[in-house]
Amino acid sequence: MVSAKRLSQMIRKWQRVAAIGRKRLMWTSAKEVDECCTSVAVKGHCAMYTADGRRFEVPLAYLGTTILGELLRMSQDEFGFTSNGRITLPCDAGVMDYVMCLLRRNASEEVERAFLSSVPLHPQAR
Repeated sequence: MVSAKRLSQMIRKWQRVAAIGRKRLMWTSAKEVDECCTSVAVKGHCAMYTADGRRFEVPLAYLGTTILGELLRMSQDEFGFTSNGRITLPCDAGVMDYVMCLLRRNASEEVERAFLSSVPLHPQAR
């Protein structure tokens, strides 16, 4: 499990990279502008994207959980800190919907570990 301090450092690093990435973005077509979501997450939430591009606004309280900590670590291993200026998780939207459901229901640590041992990574992220 990732410690709260390490998780906080990773999030701050991702936010800095995302801020730098937003400053560097240059769009060449209206289609690309429409596809890019530049809105800021709701207060108390962090915007994260799945490997298939779907956006999730995750409550900050969930960032200390085992599941999100491990997904963020896997994301760092897979994508590094240069993933188009946003936090991209190495799973698809269906998996992330399930993760959010587990977190809302306060799943036990045993259920979280079972989930993490069976999480399917996005095919491009393997």
